[in-house]
Amino acid sequence: MLIGELAERAGTSPRTLRYYEEHGLIRPRRDANGYRQYDDGELRVVHEIRALLADGFGVGDIRPFVECLRAGNSAGHVCPDSAVVLRRKLAEVDDFIDQLTAVQERLRDQLQEIKCHFAVRE
Repeated sequence: MLIGELAERAGTSPRTLRYYEEHGLIRPRRDANGYRQYDDGELRVVHEIRALLADGFGVGDIRPFVECLRAGNSAGHVCPDSAVVLRRKLAEVDDFIDQLTAVQERLRDQLQEIKCHFAVRE
């Protein structure tokens, strides 16, 4: 399929697909006229890329998942190199949750102070 068809089927733009190609994440074949041709397997790879990006992974983190798919695995997360990235991302998410929890607690404390302050005046 041509880049426009892949873009339509993947719900993205040709520009985005060229960006993925520049980063070595998707691999088109080239026709004699230079047009990019993609097989159906690339659609699966693009879906994986988009899902990982939506989950907050960077383009640099995605390569092991793509390589895992290209190796014939049923999913991109089942390979050891993908697991390394998953563990790192989980640690980042855990740290972020800890930071947000601390902010949440400070906000609650501040609101409680306001509540107490106005209760004393009344």
